[in-house]
Amino acid sequence: MSETIVAIATALSPSGIGIIRISGDDAVKIADTVFEKPNHEKLSDQPTHTIHYGHIVERNGENDYKIIDEVMVLLMRSPHSFTKEDVVEIDCHGGVYLLKRVLMLAVKAGARLAEPGEFTKRAFLNGRIDLSEAEAVMDLISSGNENARKNSIGQLSGRLSCKIKELREKILYEIAFIEAVIDDPEHYDSMDIKLRLSGITEEISDSLTHLKNSFDNGKMMMNGIQTTIVGKPNVGKSSFLNLLLGEERAIVTSVAGTTRDTLEENISLDGVSLHLIDTAGIHETTDVVELIGVKKAKESLEKAELVIFVLDSSDSLSEEDKYLAPLLKGKNVIAILNKSDLNSDTPVVKEEDIVRIFENNPPVHLKVLPFSAKTAEGLSELTGYIKEIFFEGKINTDEEIYLTSLRHKNMVEEAILAIEKVKDSLQNDMPEDFYSIDLMQAYASLGAIIGEEVDDDLVDEIFSKFCMGK
Repeated sequence: MSETIVAIATALSPSGIGIIRISGDDAVKIADTVFEKPNHEKLSDQPTHTIHYGHIVERNGENDYKIIDEVMVLLMRSPHSFTKEDVVEIDCHGGVYLLKRVLMLAVKAGARLAEPGEFTKRAFLNGRIDLSEAEAVMDLISSGNENARKNSIGQLSGRLSCKIKELREKILYEIAFIEAVIDDPEHYDSMDIKLRLSGITEEISDSLTHLKNSFDNGKMMMNGIQTTIVGKPNVGKSSFLNLLLGEERAIVTSVAGTTRDTLEENISLDGVSLHLIDTAGIHETTDVVELIGVKKAKESLEKAELVIFVLDSSDSLSEEDKYLAPLLKGKNVIAILNKSDLNSDTPVVKEEDIVRIFENNPPVHLKVLPFSAKTAEGLSELTGYIKEIFFEGKINTDEEIYLTSLRHKNMVEEAILAIEKVKDSLQNDMPEDFYSIDLMQAYASLGAIIGEEVDDDLVDEIFSKFCMGK
């Protein structure tokens, strides 16, 4: 018999509705203690997956109680619930004090306060979802754009699990086949087996490598591309940021050097998340405050996955513009020729001028884009460039699997290493039992992704990162 747990399942802040979730063998019994229907019917007498109107009450005796809140209660009986246990969810009014009051009434009636992620952990332990699907729950909650949401819902629906299980089945079949060869060598030609295994390991290795390579894009999809906006003072960096955000987040004036510190914001452009950092103009200065801003800007630049280099297309390139070029070596750079609305026919700065200043300090990628922070000219092209640089021009979350967990990536890398050892053994004509050992390691590493080869401490660590009530 499992303990019955309870938690506030919604954000602990004033809102229209707040939800108290109870799960466990005594969930319905505890709900009957704190919930009173107008006709005094018991919740325990009601069928599963029904909703009931009534009041949360504090009882002083069998028929002596005080009304705490007017609520709706949802009843879900085992095994047809998220945790596969009896679950009761109480929809209260969303006051913080009120939610805490109802929570403590449930505790007084016999429930235990849930630990972070304990509801999802029970769903995993009770076999409703595997470990990768459980982790997808948190990805879904924290998704900040449509592509991240679609990727998370795909993993929650078992897309990654199915791929991992498919690969494990192939590996397990080969292990069984090798064992049959070892037990009955008279009926099998070892050379035929080695040729077969060589093709299978190559196929598995390609699939695993594809999964591993999806991690960088998956991480950027979930967390946003670390993007630093740089340029000399007064070229329109803050105007550019305000345009992307759709609000006056940064101060814009005709005075150079208005931005002295870094400004950070998250945005989504056509499903691509950017973690934007607007920096102070990077230039040589003796001003103490500006020096601090320039130092922070350079630190941000070092960590950037994408650099948006803003230039004034209505003015010739300055020494300050050229000073920035060496700092962008080895980066993904989109050079924004801002203020193109002022001189669209005869721009002072042209694409070849930008390419020239990077000749001795080449970026990984360099895209040059006429732009106007005033009219939004070039905005759709900017999104296209970002997708081209980071996602090969498109993001296919409907079919493609993107790894978003570093734990998953590490397990895939372990499996790849084990498969490479099998390939080495094949090339060196090692005995068949060498193949089995490394195939078993690959099988176990992939099993850790879905929770079939994982210890209790790791499970506890994973679910401790979940929010309360989930």
